[in-house]
Amino acid sequence: MRILHLLASPSWSGPAENVALLALAQREAGHEVRVAVDRRRAEASSEELSVPRFAALGLLDEGGLELSVKSPPWRMVGDGWRLRGRSVEVVHAHFTHDHLVARWGRPRGAVLIRSVHAPRSLRASLPEADAYTVPASSLITRLVGRRVQVLPPLVDGMFRPEADREALRRELGLTGAPLIGMVSTFQASRRHALGVEAFARLRRVRAEARLVLVGDGGLVETVREQVRALGLEEGVTFAGYQQGEAFARWLKALDEVWILGLGNDWSARAAAQARACGVRVVAVEEGNLPSLADARVEELTPEAVVAASESGERALVEHPGNARIAADVLALYERARAGR
Repeated sequence: MRILHLLASPSWSGPAENVALLALAQREAGHEVRVAVDRRRAEASSEELSVPRFAALGLLDEGGLELSVKSPPWRMVGDGWRLRGRSVEVVHAHFTHDHLVARWGRPRGAVLIRSVHAPRSLRASLPEADAYTVPASSLITRLVGRRVQVLPPLVDGMFRPEADREALRRELGLTGAPLIGMVSTFQASRRHALGVEAFARLRRVRAEARLVLVGDGGLVETVREQVRALGLEEGVTFAGYQQGEAFARWLKALDEVWILGLGNDWSARAAAQARACGVRVVAVEEGNLPSLADARVEELTPEAVVAASESGERALVEHPGNARIAADVLALYERARAGR
């Protein structure tokens, strides 16, 4: 099967890694797979660019699609014409821009699959597709009467338990127990302020506890000020932005990760990565987090976060594996092709 993924983003963030892992698993299953990304904003983002990543994986599409939300209308029309001339069986669109281009430029005989990565995309103007994927089972009811399937996060093989966690912690300069982390961009939706308040309460009874904050973003300094105001400087480590193997190392060093909100990808990939590393997950009931959490935060209060952390619960949940997820998505493609 010839599959073309459309991802109108220049950055290796949000769903990009999940799309890459899905495409790799589909290729390993014997299919011809390419990923087209935003080629207009190659210098526009401060984040890591996706073009080098997809190129290194042998997945980057070179079919001339600009695929950018910054494209003027005539460039979008041009993308539609170029897409129409492609010889593929499946066009898998991941963002609204991709879906619009694919809706009008669908190659003859190809099925159109739309992945919804966050609930905001599920609105009345959602263009028709032959099938859909959603990041959480709670969203299936919003697509009643259509072919739909949950697309859980895929996990890179570098996320696995650390053989010598104590040695890793020494290398990273981490002390204390338990080691609790938050691994996300510093933005309001991730609720770092709630996490710091909860940690302040936890440290009253667990004096050796340490909070490790991995990431960057616009609210870093606001959170630093909160840490200072609560007198927590000695118990909080700001690890900064980490990526690839470096990110995996920081994650593996933790005892527990708190995920108190999601951004633009509701598949809860960080929770799946943490579980793969043997790290306990405490999470709010948002997106796909309930299916991946060891302990759920019942209310958005510091007391509820501490209660979930101290509960000691461990969920018996196993990741289905990238090959299994890819097989399920390929089966969705086949159902869509059969139903046309």
